[in-house]
Amino acid sequence: MAPPYLLRGHCRRMRQTTNTRRGTGPAGARGIGRGKPQSRSVKGLFMSLSTERQRRIVTTHVGSLPRPMSLSAQLLARMSGRTYDADALAAELHSAVKDIVAKQAELGVDVVSDGELSKTSFQYYVTDRLSGLESFQPKPGVRTTRENQAFPAFYKDGSHSGTQPTRYACTGPIKYVGQKQLQQDIDNLKAGLGGTNPVDKFMPSVSPSSCVGLMENRHYRSDEEHLYAVAEALREEYQSIVAAGFIVQIDDPRLAMNYMLNPAMTIEQQRTWAQQRIEALNHALRGLPEDRVRHHTCYGINQGPRTSDLELKHLADLIVTIKAGYYSFELANPRHEHEWRVWETVKLPDGKVLMPGCITHASVIVEHPELVAERLLRLAGIVGRERVMASADCGFASTLSLNEPPEIEPEIVWAKFASLAEGARLASQPLWR
Repeated sequence: MAPPYLLRGHCRRMRQTTNTRRGTGPAGARGIGRGKPQSRSVKGLFMSLSTERQRRIVTTHVGSLPRPMSLSAQLLARMSGRTYDADALAAELHSAVKDIVAKQAELGVDVVSDGELSKTSFQYYVTDRLSGLESFQPKPGVRTTRENQAFPAFYKDGSHSGTQPTRYACTGPIKYVGQKQLQQDIDNLKAGLGGTNPVDKFMPSVSPSSCVGLMENRHYRSDEEHLYAVAEALREEYQSIVAAGFIVQIDDPRLAMNYMLNPAMTIEQQRTWAQQRIEALNHALRGLPEDRVRHHTCYGINQGPRTSDLELKHLADLIVTIKAGYYSFELANPRHEHEWRVWETVKLPDGKVLMPGCITHASVIVEHPELVAERLLRLAGIVGRERVMASADCGFASTLSLNEPPEIEPEIVWAKFASLAEGARLASQPLWR
């Protein structure tokens, strides 16, 4: 049973919420939600994600997961231009994806990924998959941001995520040329799923706004033309992931980070900027089924003061215009946990699902399952139990760096995932009793 304090208050709100939905679909069907949360299959039949969400809180995460040290070493060798064995890397990657899928299943993750194990960065991977790019030696120094201006002693050299000068330039037409690398990722994930029975599976792909932020435009007549060229190129990756039977997750941290990165920008200017980037993203997503698209945004900095993070209240109403069925955002760290109340005033469109972070990459403290459950119950009381999935604030291994250990050790990541699964189970009890 869930702890009594989790039951009080939330049950009353959920009865009211679900009563208004009765007769409108599976969530209100007689018998659904009575008794113990049910498993993902009935009499051996596989349950789809949409069906499973009517039965319990489903768990997922944001994508990147800890890599084996030997795999990291080979990826870093490839990234830095050192000698490496391509066949050995391919073989280890194939094996590592199978292991990471099994690990997610063992820990109770329902919607799994390949851990982004093939990528040295959640965004820079794309520089190998687009034509028209050239690398160059950047000028020394770091970008001035709201964050490093506010905390110069903490950021001793001024450096944090997003401050590094760009080292790529667009010097020709942008086209997608990453078919081989993408197919390898798809094949590895398909093979890795063997012997497991996840509710669903997803594969992250970088957003147009984050991708454009990696490069200078030296080719297109305007920044808008450049943005849409990138969006059109990335569309091929999005389409291929969905065609492979996976959900595509659009990794879009720049959407929320941009305000912090530009100290002179006002809130209204940031909103205009974000709206233009969302229009380009929707252009890239046109025609794709929204229930096979997830959108993720976050704030770039993992462990820091983060007083410059754009508040969700300035962005949520724009996020829900993205042509995606699922919206992932930070909610499990002290800077953003209070923002669950944003959804009391921002209407979540029909059929859309929230994927709040219930565990965070911003702390090594392992969240208690009862706290995870409480975070889920708060949102479920607003938008409905079937429109919330348990997720993480961000990935746990989004970027590999030379000679730098992971910010959060794998053993802590796995403990957080176990807490996520248990918290989702606890929240499901009062929601479907």
